[in-house]
Amino acid sequence: MARLALQRTLDAAWIDEVFAQHAQHQYVRELLFSTTVELMSLVAVGLRPSLHAAAQAAGAALPVSITALYDKVNGTEPALVRALVAGSAQRLAPVMAVLQRGKPALAPGWRVRILDGSHLAGSERRIKPLRGYRGAALPGQSLVVFDPDTALVNDMVPAEDAHVQERLLMQPLLQQAQRGELWIADCNFSTRAILGGWAAQGACFIVREHGANPHPTPCGPPRPCGRIDTGTVSEQPVVMPPLEGSSGEPRPLRRIELALDLPTEDGDTVVRLLTNLAPEAMDACTVARLYRRRWSIECLFQRLESVLHSEVASLGQPRAALLAFGVAVLAYNVLAVLQAAIAACHASAVADVDDISLYYLADEVRTHYAGMLVAIEPRAWDAYAQLNATELAQALLDIAAHVQPARLRRHRRAAKPAVKKDYVSHREASRHVATARVLARGRLD
Repeated sequence: MARLALQRTLDAAWIDEVFAQHAQHQYVRELLFSTTVELMSLVAVGLRPSLHAAAQAAGAALPVSITALYDKVNGTEPALVRALVAGSAQRLAPVMAVLQRGKPALAPGWRVRILDGSHLAGSERRIKPLRGYRGAALPGQSLVVFDPDTALVNDMVPAEDAHVQERLLMQPLLQQAQRGELWIADCNFSTRAILGGWAAQGACFIVREHGANPHPTPCGPPRPCGRIDTGTVSEQPVVMPPLEGSSGEPRPLRRIELALDLPTEDGDTVVRLLTNLAPEAMDACTVARLYRRRWSIECLFQRLESVLHSEVASLGQPRAALLAFGVAVLAYNVLAVLQAAIAACHASAVADVDDISLYYLADEVRTHYAGMLVAIEPRAWDAYAQLNATELAQALLDIAAHVQPARLRRHRRAAKPAVKKDYVSHREASRHVATARVLARGRLD
């Protein structure tokens, strides 16, 4: 299954075509861009511990030196990474449509887009100019767009500057926003420019209101609208003023306020949302429930880090780190297709697609993938290269019939109770104990 989905996603001819269309300064000599992406994918999936190890294992199949490979990786432009991620989603979306046939939409009539930023973790300070710094060296960040209906990441805006404001990276996404899309984002994107940009493109949004921006003007008192499982909901009409210096008209919006039964981890007791959805299109309680699905992209980031090698600490060059993250997103999309195929094939045993653990699924791929490539001749895969989306989905379902879903089942646990940590002295905090003695006595002296 993984080999078929990867074949569709990492088709060498398509990747080299993407390079030809989007590369600005790099050029091709002996090393094709598709070879670079293939080696990086081995690291992302966990088949190889590092890019150097993947190159070493490639042997004669790598036509250049390892130094030349790193030069290629370090020079990969962010536009190429974005094109790879967006293109992979476009190639896999028709397959997902077949696998998810009959699945209800999250918001019927809307193409939901969940937006959030992801900052890459600090890398090792292998680059000479970084060795004098004691703090973390951050190689970059990305804006990631997640489609919860297809469970695919369908766009990504990489940025080499880890300290640039997320809102300053929004222009490419605003330009491509379309009518019929519903964007969901947190308060980092609550600005007049961003909200007005979505509205100008005909798109709708649900965004958590920032304390100071866009500072809409109330047009009436709040009106109670009912209750959802986390608190009570009210609605208030507001007007967002135009950008300073512009001739635009004020935009009428709805402020949806959710008074929480329990405070958030940050201590917030009220969540205020701004939306340009008409009341007849979506009521206030539905808006509040839908915003709660924003957590799905947070889970995605956690899975990229724990299930896949999205942050390679040894890659300190920003462009190399962003390429590694982008290829990990490609691998995530592939795992999402496998997850959907298994859930569709074993619908009687799997109540929800999220019951299939991506962690165990990735572990199965890592365990058996290399041996499968040795056992099966490369020519055997050629017959699957020309399959259309429906035929590929059926092939995945046929293979998924041999999967034991119990081995991949996710084990859900209740949330751990919050424990307040009191202050202790440095001496007490650094004290060592022998676990065997503590267990034998049943207490800590």
